[in-house]
Amino acid sequence: MLVYGFHSVSSRLKRGGEGIRDLYVASGRDDARVRDLLRLADAAGVRAVLVDMARIDRMCPQRRHQGVLMFVEAAPQVTDLDDLLDKVPEPMLLLLDGVTDPRNLGACLRVADGAGVHAVVAPKDHACPLTEAAIQTASGAAESVPYVMVTNLAGTISDLRERGVWVMGTADEADGTLYDHSIPSAVAWVLGAEGKGLRRLTRQRCDTLVRIPMAGQVPSLNVSVAAGIVLYETVRQRMVAAAAR
Repeated sequence: MLVYGFHSVSSRLKRGGEGIRDLYVASGRDDARVRDLLRLADAAGVRAVLVDMARIDRMCPQRRHQGVLMFVEAAPQVTDLDDLLDKVPEPMLLLLDGVTDPRNLGACLRVADGAGVHAVVAPKDHACPLTEAAIQTASGAAESVPYVMVTNLAGTISDLRERGVWVMGTADEADGTLYDHSIPSAVAWVLGAEGKGLRRLTRQRCDTLVRIPMAGQVPSLNVSVAAGIVLYETVRQRMVAAAAR
């Protein structure tokens, strides 16, 4: 798997050197960003190979690599959601319904990583696979957050409910807002693509529908922004509940 650009490469190095095969840095650069990156590589036990920019251009053509790239081993993809949930008594999940843009997927994975989500789930149809663009946008989160593609999202929602996971979806027409609800400790958030929203059957399977209050003229938010709002409100409520115990 190819990772390129200062931000993505630095983010990956901060997680340690495991799984990193090769790191290449343009030999013509000697600035603060390069020195910081080399220090990160040294701390992670990764040897940086200095090569000319032309070689990096050949390895990473037509991309904004900034003279930095690495090859890493792809994390094994989780295919069985049940196995994952058996190990997590109070899961927090993010379900994506109809999100087909790889950069939106990557941004959602990055938000999910920050919030401590146990898995991101999407249907095999009407969804984006884990492409290079998604991996690059995720800035390392594609390796840390399991991305599970299921045959039937509505059926998966039903299975989650049987496990005691409360399923909350976002919809513009919902009566209550996100901030009107107490979010259970075991929760799966379901978000649809910007504009289209949740599909009918997905919407019907949710336990609760909420809306994110919008005070301006724009009717909706990008899905990754919406994911950040609902997931971090979940984190906030968990922290409040933990402090009250």
